[in-house]
Amino acid sequence: MEYVKIDQLDKQRITAFFNEHWGSTEMVVTSGRYHCDRLPGFAAIADGGKIGGMITYSIAGKTCEIISLDSLLEERGIGTTLVKMVEDMAKKTKCTSVKLVTSNDNIHAIGFYQRRGYRITTIHRNAIDRARQVKPQIPFVAENGIPIRDELLLIKQL
Repeated sequence: MEYVKIDQLDKQRITAFFNEHWGSTEMVVTSGRYHCDRLPGFAAIADGGKIGGMITYSIAGKTCEIISLDSLLEERGIGTTLVKMVEDMAKKTKCTSVKLVTSNDNIHAIGFYQRRGYRITTIHRNAIDRARQVKPQIPFVAENGIPIRDELLLIKQL
């Protein structure tokens, strides 16, 4: 696996990746509205050039926010490596914390981040209903049967 800054990839390829995996390039969370294909980040490139994972982030002041994380090849350390790359970059740019938002149904992500030192600090009740006003294609129920309603804010101090 090779890890690169996403600005080294073709813009159309990045846009296609987000359209395929997120339904659009737009991410709507409590902290704002983002176009993931315009954000900085890192990608994991598998043999043959296929994207095996991608992470995007935004920096405001001394806080780095992970906006999206995808690991398409599970149990290979891709997600862990991508998160570590963002944390290392955040430290180099003098950020004091990394934060992210995930929805209440995303049990896998909640556990993943907690195992890596992130703590749930805030629950934004009914935040997904507000996000649906901007991005109506957000489903009401996840594949695991959990209603998608709230956003959880997780933070790791650096």
